Amino acid sequence: MQITRGIIPKAQKVVLYGPEGIGKSTFAAAFPGVVFIDTEGSTSGMDVARLPDPQSWPQLLEEVRYIRDNPQNAGTLALDTADWAEKLAVRYLCDKSQKHGIEDWGYGKGYTYLSETFGELLHLLQEVVDRGVHVIVTAHAKISKFEQPDEMGAYDRWELKLTKLVAPMVKEWADMVLFANYKTLSVAVDDKGKKRKAQGGQRVLYTTHHPCWDGKNRHNLPDELPFAFDSIATAIQSRTQTLPASAAVPPAVQEPLETFLDETPLPEPPVQEPPTGERDLSGLPEALVQLMRENEVSPFEIQQVVSQKGYWPIDTPIRNYEPAFIDGVLIGAWKDVFNAVLCNRDLPFD
Repeated sequence: MQITRGIIPKAQKVVLYGPEGIGKSTFAAAFPGVVFIDTEGSTSGMDVARLPDPQSWPQLLEEVRYIRDNPQNAGTLALDTADWAEKLAVRYLCDKSQKHGIEDWGYGKGYTYLSETFGELLHLLQEVVDRGVHVIVTAHAKISKFEQPDEMGAYDRWELKLTKLVAPMVKEWADMVLFANYKTLSVAVDDKGKKRKAQGGQRVLYTTHHPCWDGKNRHNLPDELPFAFDSIATAIQSRTQTLPASAAVPPAVQEPLETFLDETPLPEPPVQEPPTGERDLSGLPEALVQLMRENEVSPFEIQQVVSQKGYWPIDTPIRNYEPAFIDGVLIGAWKDVFNAVLCNRDLPFD
């Protein structure tokens, strides 16, 4: 057993929240080597690297696994935003259990299931950090009424726009919780001080806890900073500085964007292809068309497997899939796709 001393360089887990439109995505874009997982389309007008917009909870987890397994492709992974990612988790749970909403379980069980499901994402993000890649998770803010257990009265405070069990879990997971807001001052406009108006509106970043917001950091940052990446740049080291020698990543063969047969089980026996099933291959890449013809796979069979994995509804034409999904999964991981098709063919019909 060896006792060591000193600072251990490591990648950072950052949570940034604030009101809509304040510039959370722009702030995250300044992180070194950032790759976005954009759950709400907020980076569409920005020149940034991004993975395909996740359309389902399983697809979101697959994209995080891709960065975990290919850390050489990113210096920072940005999840933008956590509250929209949570919506994917809610939809996944409700569809899986045939519920209309998270309240349908009763007695708060739905929120417990949701926190367990969201915990899987945080666990994967931790694995990304362990590979030397920074993670920044953005979230919107909401105002909630708060009452101290040992005090009279209540007051408003800013909180993460997440459900009651997920929000504290995200804050505990993070190394830094940063709150971005507009700083306004109330200024008297008459000599008696009865009439006042707001002035200012400068964007600032709060790094420590306050009765009116959550915040924390482990780098002795000032309580208040200008809202710019340069304000925290000293705490965000480059990937080469954060990656331990034992975790050095050798040059690896590029993995497909998705591992199609990962951990997601195939659902119930599939529906049988209708006699008039679509076999139109127009609009599909020639490489995919060739694979389908060589293996006698119909478009319906691919749509069926993709639907079972939770990526797109079964009636979505293949040509409407994301190009990166077609190239990285259907073509890049064709062996896994074809095995899934064969599994469906082997399932008996009622």
